[in-house]
Amino acid sequence: MNAEIKVFAPASVGNAAVGFDIMGFALDRPGDEVIVRFSDEPGLRITEITGAGGKLPYDPVKNTAGFSALKLLEHLGEDGRGIEMELHKKMPIGSGLGSSAASAVAGVFAVNELLGRPLKKKDLLPFAMQGEFLASGGMHADNVAPCLLGGLLLVRDHESLDVHRLPVPDGMYAAVIYPQVEVLTKDARSILSDAVPLKKFIQQNANLGAFIIGMYNSDIGLIGRALQDVIIEPQRARLIPHFYEVKETALKAGALGCSISGAGPSIFALAASKQIAENAGEAMKRIFSTAGIGHELFISPINQEGAVKL
Repeated sequence: MNAEIKVFAPASVGNAAVGFDIMGFALDRPGDEVIVRFSDEPGLRITEITGAGGKLPYDPVKNTAGFSALKLLEHLGEDGRGIEMELHKKMPIGSGLGSSAASAVAGVFAVNELLGRPLKKKDLLPFAMQGEFLASGGMHADNVAPCLLGGLLLVRDHESLDVHRLPVPDGMYAAVIYPQVEVLTKDARSILSDAVPLKKFIQQNANLGAFIIGMYNSDIGLIGRALQDVIIEPQRARLIPHFYEVKETALKAGALGCSISGAGPSIFALAASKQIAENAGEAMKRIFSTAGIGHELFISPINQEGAVKL
């Protein structure tokens, strides 16, 4: 076993427009880094946190990275093991890019690596989910699963963590823009109606099914026609300044579809190529630049690896 382990867990796009709470995909960047090492002092301690602006607690019971790792250690009967952890946030908090999921995944993945991989990667998912629950109060794997395992994933059932990987056409890229405005997840959920008109329910199911078929058949045209969220996006769009302008300009630049990443405020656009993603991203940037809103742009393929040891 190595004396010190450093890992990276990537950002992710939850919902993927047509799969609210059940679908998400991983990005190459941004993400979180966690460093762990053995210590002579019993128990897990978080010794350093950077990039969080003082927003995250050092108490591992209250920290998503620490809590997921603690749950793994308890499962393995190693909760007395002396371990020091450093958490380096390399992505914005509250961005709609799965920040808490990345921390939870990085924490449990790093400790598993430090202990010599007693569990397979996919078996770490329940522990990462517990870390995510600490932060969000919900058991939703649409960010955690792709962050850990990589790829575009469909979660059939959260309780049993029945997770399935979907194929992605060669060359597909995402442009993801994070406008520096605050959208709280609890607010983004509180505005959602429990009542869904039958017509929209039918259309959303058709879009989800068509999106999956398009991915399996590499049917770019079908993917583009299917990437339409008729239920959640219309309710949340008002929380994000200039959302529809950004969406329109991304589509005009050639993106297959454009919608809200997770609870927002980040917005993602899927494209058939890197060049189109870059064009769409630059077009999206211009909207926020003109409006005087700070922003960050990320261009990435669908990350198929998820969490990795550095």
